[in-house]
Order: sequence, then C-alpha cells, then structure tokens
Amino acid sequence: MHRAPWTGIDPLTAYALIKLRVDVFVVEQECPYPELDGRDVEPGTEHLWLDDEIGPTAYLRVLRDPEDALRIGRVCTRADARGRSLAGRLMTAALDRAKGPVVLDAQAHLVGWYARFGFAAAGPEYLEDGIPHVPMRRPAAVESQPKAVTAER
Repeated sequence: MHRAPWTGIDPLTAYALIKLRVDVFVVEQECPYPELDGRDVEPGTEHLWLDDEIGPTAYLRVLRDPEDALRIGRVCTRADARGRSLAGRLMTAALDRAKGPVVLDAQAHLVGWYARFGFAAAGPEYLEDGIPHVPMRRPAAVESQPKAVTAER
C-alpha cells in the first residue's frame, strides 16, 4: 500500500493514478467532468493506492474539508482487479488514521458498501454529473473494519 502527498508521487505514478481515475469515472461511467479539480495538490491531501505489475489497482484520496472533517473521494478500482476487497483495504487504512468525523459523497448504488465502514446518509440524494449521489458522514468514534466488502468501483 502506498500513501503520499502529491509532491511525493513520481510523475509516472501520478500519470497512472490519474489514468485510473479517468478510466473509471470518465470513460467507464461515461461521465465527462473536470477530473483535475485542484484538490490533489492541496496541503494535507493524501493519496492512497495499491498496485501490481500492471500499475495502480485501487485508489482513493483524503482531503481536509473546511469544517476540519476529512473527506474521502475518488474511490476506484481497476476493472480487472475488482472483487478482491482492494478499495476496502484502502478505506480501512484511511479511516484508521482519522481522528474526527469523515465525510464523502457516495454514488447511490454504493451507500450500503460505505455503511459497512460506519457511514450513514447525511442528506438527501442528489444528482452530480447525471449520477445519483448521497452525502454520507461517519462520526469520529466508529470502528472502521467492514462486515464484508464485496462491491467496488
């Protein structure tokens, strides 16, 4: 498992991580949106990923929100690496270091998956880039181990 700020990632790895995110969110989910949103390079942002001989297999980023909560986003797994609990391993690693609340915006079909990590809906469902999302929040004192991790995207 790798964990680094943007400045600690070599250019070829950074390229591969962005390619994974674009492959999943823009190409596979047919959702053109501004993938490079400026938040990757913010102070305090951490990037977590797993890889194999081909390249990155799963990825997520952890941001610091203005309310001092952590925000997890861009959770994705390479299509040929799904079903191996890779994103679950990254979620557990990110949450194990969280001292306060953690928030995220889940694609609606993954609400149950995030609930396994202690997240609960924190607002109504909404559309973002044509995909239904649900804001979710995990309080500070929640065990991060999921009951079972099966679906990944």
